[in-house]
Amino acid sequence: MKKCTIIILSIIMLASCTTSVNNAVKTDIDVPIYPDYKGVTIPCNIAPINFSVADSIQANALLISANGDTLTVGISNGCTDIPIKRWRSFIADKAGSTLTFTVCKKNNGQWLAYKPFNVEVSADSIDKTLVYRLIPPGYEIWNRMGIYQRNLESFDEQAIYENRYGKGNCVNCHSFCANSPDRMMMHVRTGFAGTYTYIDGIFDKIKADFNKQVAGPTYPYWHPSGRFIAFSLNKIFQDFHTADPNIIEVYDDVSDVIVFDLENEAIISSPLTCATNAFETFPCFSPDGKWLYFCTSQAFDSVKWNYKNTHYNICRIEFDAEAKKLGTTVDTVVNAAAMGKSASFPRISPDGRFQLYTLSDYGNFSIWHHEADLKMIDIKTGDSIDTSPINSSLAESYHSWSSNSRWVVFSSRRGDGLYTRPYLAHTNPDGTFSKPMLLPQRNPQEYYRELFYSYNIPELVKSEVELSARITDKLVRGKQ
Repeated sequence: MKKCTIIILSIIMLASCTTSVNNAVKTDIDVPIYPDYKGVTIPCNIAPINFSVADSIQANALLISANGDTLTVGISNGCTDIPIKRWRSFIADKAGSTLTFTVCKKNNGQWLAYKPFNVEVSADSIDKTLVYRLIPPGYEIWNRMGIYQRNLESFDEQAIYENRYGKGNCVNCHSFCANSPDRMMMHVRTGFAGTYTYIDGIFDKIKADFNKQVAGPTYPYWHPSGRFIAFSLNKIFQDFHTADPNIIEVYDDVSDVIVFDLENEAIISSPLTCATNAFETFPCFSPDGKWLYFCTSQAFDSVKWNYKNTHYNICRIEFDAEAKKLGTTVDTVVNAAAMGKSASFPRISPDGRFQLYTLSDYGNFSIWHHEADLKMIDIKTGDSIDTSPINSSLAESYHSWSSNSRWVVFSSRRGDGLYTRPYLAHTNPDGTFSKPMLLPQRNPQEYYRELFYSYNIPELVKSEVELSARITDKLVRGKQ
């Protein structure tokens, strides 16, 4: 009886508290929050978008309202902690709606409401999984790194491969075929070196001999059929600057682009993608598999002293998957050199409508270029699309599309200029972008403040990859 009375009293007190918060006196005081989720568009299946309020702001509760429904959660130590089950239940029928967030405080027994802000809930879902590499930001230290996958509908993260299980070797360039978790590849460098594929549950090592090529396989892109992978073959060098704002420069001494036939373990090449007077890199297939896009620049005898003169254009060449051969002409899609600029990372939306790429002042490795921005063209018309909503004054670099062509994820240093973090942005069928949002975390301020690693190569995948770090390590060792 006593226990029952306590429960009833608790329910009454909570109801009273909720009523008071709902009737909080409105103020026009704006609340600074981190991450800045004000005015963003979120996927209808995203994890709770927790945030912290500024230290100078007293905050005790958060009201989230939409369509006559209200979700009330507490704020502890300046940070929201929205329960995942309650959040999912609340937004389950809110696709296409506007959420209103109101931070409240209790002062001398009176509830006060700060100026509310809105968040749009898109009816377009996002692929369930995000795969990325975590690596120290300087790229000269790589004895602790790994490839990880994050469930975007929760905060669950799992390692696909960690080099601490091996020899502290470099692992990089993970890639997926058409956002599928069933077709993946990655490179392992130095110890247990090789290019590994994971196809329909079978883990294998590419055995082809690349010694006759100018270099080994580097940047990959899958053909939509899953039979071919395009590779750039790069000899990569890295310099460090003491005075230049772009403190690290990565460049190629030589580079070609080839297509690798997984079934026949054969290399498909062309003088047009392996020219001696040009650098070719960053291949990308069109969603229908009929075109191979790549970046190309004039070659220099001494790139080290001419890296600021290298300007890459985006070109394309036909690819005949049945005949297993490349075309006879190359088309220029983006003439960045004519603008005194350089283009990298071409990526075509799965619906074939848009091409997103990175534009910087020079070179092809724009990750450390402060001026690097994302640009986009309409493939059907050739018109440029306004990408200003997703750019900042710092580097925007690697990016990938969701399988439904409605979301992009990209790397940006806009937070502190040092660490790359993943941002999500919605794009409408006409190519209009929403304000990007930082990847949600349970406690974002604490998480990003204490994470001394950069997110590298974020890739959206339809579902979880059925690999774990220990299993992958055993499979890699077994292929030696």
